[in-house]
Amino acid sequence: MSDCLPVVETFHSLQGEGLHTGRSAFFIRLAGCDVGCQWCDTKHSWPADSHPKRLIMDLAAEAAEAAEKGAAFVVITGGEPLHHNLDLLTTALRAKARIPIHIETSGVDILSGEPDWITLSPKRHRPPQEAMLTACHELKVVVHEPADLLFADVCSSRAPQAKWLIQPGWDSVAGQQLAIQYAKSNVQWRLSLQSHKWINVR
Repeated sequence: MSDCLPVVETFHSLQGEGLHTGRSAFFIRLAGCDVGCQWCDTKHSWPADSHPKRLIMDLAAEAAEAAEKGAAFVVITGGEPLHHNLDLLTTALRAKARIPIHIETSGVDILSGEPDWITLSPKRHRPPQEAMLTACHELKVVVHEPADLLFADVCSSRAPQAKWLIQPGWDSVAGQQLAIQYAKSNVQWRLSLQSHKWINVR
């Protein structure tokens, strides 16, 4: 198991979407993704070899500094972070930063590491593993067209333990209308918006 991981960027900002919207967070964006979402806003993260490998202990030290400055939790994102084994990273973060660890994933890979919170954002063209549906704390389904709502319904039936969020694709007028109506009509669902894009923060 390597003591390095390919990293696109690290930064201290606010969580922009999901149940933890508005909270101070330190982000570790890992490189590498073969899920291939057309609407992805971080396509530059897809090729793992295009980004530098960084020592896990250095990442943990950065997270610790961010925690001292107010970060409430660490978010491991991507790319698809679970393309990598995260055992060493979560162990180092827990020892050094001592704040909760969140992972944002599509769920196509098996879980590694020991996160405190799993945000599962499943993709219709690459459905998640069943184990990820039953393990996630937050199910966040992005909507562009009616078929995405049917997919959301199927996923939620397999993740009864999770909080369910429906999120319109950015710049998708149809997705926005569908998501709003779905949240209005289904009491267990809530609307999630990418607030960081509205206020222009990273």
